[in-house]
Amino acid sequence: MEKVLPGLAMLAVVAVVFVLIWIGWRNRLRRQSDIEQLPAVPAGLGEPLVSADGQYVASTTAGDWLDRIAVHGLGIRTNAQISIHPEGVLLDRSGTRPLFIPASSLAGVRQDSGMAGKFVEKDGLLILSWTLGTHALDTGFRTRRAADKPAVLQQLQEMISPGPQAGPHSGK
Repeated sequence: MEKVLPGLAMLAVVAVVFVLIWIGWRNRLRRQSDIEQLPAVPAGLGEPLVSADGQYVASTTAGDWLDRIAVHGLGIRTNAQISIHPEGVLLDRSGTRPLFIPASSLAGVRQDSGMAGKFVEKDGLLILSWTLGTHALDTGFRTRRAADKPAVLQQLQEMISPGPQAGPHSGK
């Protein structure tokens, strides 16, 4: 009896924690119900310019690496393959529908060491900044092989970088 009561108390605490996590996730889904549906993968998607295996980390509200997006399966970490196409970026995620980010929706790409519960070495994650309707999002991806990351990053930067523009110091 001496060991049974503390064991039951511990089970009760664990059960309460899991219930609170479930309630929090359900409330997050409700709060984010205004986020638009994900774009469909184009039917005539061409051959990838570059691709790599890795891990889809999560999508968060842009600039807030802790505000994980729960709707549309965007908050679930899973293995994935990233492929860069002229039309946009395809994240083919295991266990859920693919995430397609049209090239016109991409706003930036950077390297970082963490987001939404995943922390790795310095610059170990690729963070894609993009818009889904009226919502600005950051999506994290980690390549399985470090040697694959430079090619993916370069292709994303080329896709995102605008043409020459007249800036405040260009004399125009």
